[in-house]
Amino acid sequence: MAAFTWYDAFGRKVDTAALKQEQAAPTIGSVRRHDALHPAAGLTPGRLAQILRSSIDSDPENYLALAEDMEERDPHYGSVLFTRKAQVAGLDITVEAAGEDAKSVEIADMVREFIERDEFEVELRDILDATGKGFSCTEILWDTSENQWRPKRLAWRDPRWFMFDQVDGETPLLRNGGSNDPLKPFGWIFHSFKAKSGLPIRGGLARGVAWTFLFKSFTIKDWAIFCEAYGQPLRLGKYDAGASEADKEKLLEAVTNIGTDYSAIVPVSMAIEFVKADLAGSHDLYEKRADWLDRQTSKLVLGQTSTTDAQKGSYAVGKVHDGVRDDIEKADAKSLRATLNRDLVRPLVDLNHGPQKKYPKICIGRPDEVDVEALVKNVSTLVPLGLPVSKKVMLDKIGLPEPKTGEELLVAPKAPAPVDPAADPAQPLPKPGQAVNSVVGDKRDAIERAADAMLADWMPLVSPIVAGLETEIAAASSVEDVKALLAKRFAGLDVFAMTELLAKSAFAARLAGVADDQL
Repeated sequence: MAAFTWYDAFGRKVDTAALKQEQAAPTIGSVRRHDALHPAAGLTPGRLAQILRSSIDSDPENYLALAEDMEERDPHYGSVLFTRKAQVAGLDITVEAAGEDAKSVEIADMVREFIERDEFEVELRDILDATGKGFSCTEILWDTSENQWRPKRLAWRDPRWFMFDQVDGETPLLRNGGSNDPLKPFGWIFHSFKAKSGLPIRGGLARGVAWTFLFKSFTIKDWAIFCEAYGQPLRLGKYDAGASEADKEKLLEAVTNIGTDYSAIVPVSMAIEFVKADLAGSHDLYEKRADWLDRQTSKLVLGQTSTTDAQKGSYAVGKVHDGVRDDIEKADAKSLRATLNRDLVRPLVDLNHGPQKKYPKICIGRPDEVDVEALVKNVSTLVPLGLPVSKKVMLDKIGLPEPKTGEELLVAPKAPAPVDPAADPAQPLPKPGQAVNSVVGDKRDAIERAADAMLADWMPLVSPIVAGLETEIAAASSVEDVKALLAKRFAGLDVFAMTELLAKSAFAARLAGVADDQL
């Protein structure tokens, strides 16, 4: 491996010695700490506008902290965002080898071994943190034991530890005190999410959700105040005109305690009255406004509302909207696939097998649905006409594995053997000249049965004539001898019996025709 000079997908030279050290490990006293910032507390429209502008102009730290706050403080946003990330991270993942040769298969198996780890789905969700924030930086921690390069794990790094180059606004840089360091080649998976075209810091969904989050927080606060003030009955204390200040204070204390301790004592001369809180007007405005804001968030994150917000006919509409979510799922999967093939597959292959002309590819997505019934019907029809169909392809299409050697196989049922009446005493023996099927399951019409009957009766009449005829003809020396032999034989034929047989058969056929006998 030492003979190779590695370059990443952007043409930067790879320093393998640097790859053996973590570049973004958190340290005490540095800018890379896990200290929590909560800009959502006391957020105002002016403050939000300033945070959004600052994220583009100079420092995105407060914006990224706000994006984290929104996921924690707004249950609806956190739910739909997790749904979008988990839906993509949970898709089927396969690896396509670069070729069919043994080396290509070996390299693909190495990539396959890594992505089949149980932790990989969680690591994918960390990479998809870019969905909300616009980007994510995941450090690859390499294991170089046993003279090999294998990722030990993919470590999520806090996006607040990064900023972008001030010139192009797209190159991620790692905060390092007074300087900002470029990410080392082959050491990072940088995933950029683009809900719209533009800079990575402006591509996340959190930017659009920030305003609905702000307005919803105002609505929830006002709703809580309203319920606190008007949702409980009014406690009204009454005292006599001659009550002293001490008596008034005692009554006030009693009324207050009823609101917290639900118990109080007052003199007989005093009274406490509970006035029922009958709410009138548009007091449901708060709920309607909060629900409306939630629907806007659902539209932005999932592309629809029917699978998250209950509404009339939501099941039927949801079936239609599932197609919209399918489009979003495919787009997210393609974007993630491109990132993994660039930042994970290529480093893994190059460090272990050297640079390649073609690399294996990670594929993410649902398998194409196949109408198995229609496929089997078409193949059954076309194969007898000469259409060549691969057995392996058919097994893959219908989702069946290749049978292993020694396994018991299903086979087509054999055609039932014809019944042998001689072997079955319950079946009557056929008459001379009668076919077996005339005895078992006879479905012939009357004419066919009459013909068989004639053949059966014909045999006793003809047998004396043809007996030994073949031997005598073979011994004849001329045609004249054969003619004389046949004339002698037919002279013994019972013409009257033959005539009677033909007459009876004709009469039986006539009766069958008149009776319309079909059996």
